[in-house]
Amino acid sequence: MIESALQQYGINGNIKVEPFGSGLIHSTWKIITPEQEFILQKVNTSIFSEPLRIARNTSLITGYLKTRHPDYYIPAMIKARNNELLAGNGSDDVFRLYEYVSGSHSIDTVSSPDQAYEASLQFGRFVKNLSACPIEKIDVILPGFHDLLSRHEIFLKAKEKTAADRFAAAKKEIKETSEYSEILDLYEKTMRSGAFRRRVMHNDTKISNVLFDATNKGICVVDLDTVMPGYFMSDAGDMMRTYLSPVNEDVNSLNEIEVREDVFEGLATGYLDAMADELTREELDHFVYAGTMMIYMQALRFLTDYLENDPYYGAAYPNQNLDRARNQLALLRTMMEKKKKLEEIFRKCK
Repeated sequence: MIESALQQYGINGNIKVEPFGSGLIHSTWKIITPEQEFILQKVNTSIFSEPLRIARNTSLITGYLKTRHPDYYIPAMIKARNNELLAGNGSDDVFRLYEYVSGSHSIDTVSSPDQAYEASLQFGRFVKNLSACPIEKIDVILPGFHDLLSRHEIFLKAKEKTAADRFAAAKKEIKETSEYSEILDLYEKTMRSGAFRRRVMHNDTKISNVLFDATNKGICVVDLDTVMPGYFMSDAGDMMRTYLSPVNEDVNSLNEIEVREDVFEGLATGYLDAMADELTREELDHFVYAGTMMIYMQALRFLTDYLENDPYYGAAYPNQNLDRARNQLALLRTMMEKKKKLEEIFRKCK
């Protein structure tokens, strides 16, 4: 399978193939030849059913950046020998090939304010450099991906249709979600007001989507699958969701969950160093809210998946998505408790 895909790129002979990265969606390998190194991915078409649209978005975005911002580095997608963006043998067997960034490494969990700074700076630069990119040319890959109203509606439907045993197991968490109506109301109000600017956003800003050099300075962002039109809350909020706690959403020990104020300061400083001139006054005023919104939405998504028998995220054990929802609700409680303090820190960063 891999050999056949590589032949479509003209890569054969003395090749070494190594599994690469910790991503959960696609299968990824590092391809080592005597002359060059590459990253090969087999696209998960059960989640991304139209990989050619993603490839076209990626090609348009990287082409735009290389033309308009030639000093800004982003790994190029390599075309197959037939000049196509993808290789493979059918809709369920789709591959893509990228340049490998020599000397780079990735990080799975933020362990310091400096790491948060570097990652948020890279995501901010990415969006800023795309500020004049024609947004109408970028396809929406996952409609409603970070639309809180849509996610809440899907959750309500799942709650009504779920099996009795799953509803009973999640009863406490279902009740808790209703206690954050102000998050939902504010989202609806801001979307209706048009106060936030629609931009080309990355939409998946976990730190593992940033490449670092040997000195732990950020090089560039990667994984452009979810790049599409959206709002600043998606990127800033998901950085807060995934950077502020020292443990991720799969940790069941809720007492390990915390919101690290120094990491927030690093994140906010990095993002503002790149995006201060881009963000509107209303967006700056809702920066901390972006974190609470994204954490709340992810809790809804995990809970919805549990109620629907785990079709999206899957589960290594029966209650994993319920545990993930509990994790995110614990993070949200902590975030809400520290909201005023975080807003105070943010004002000092501006």
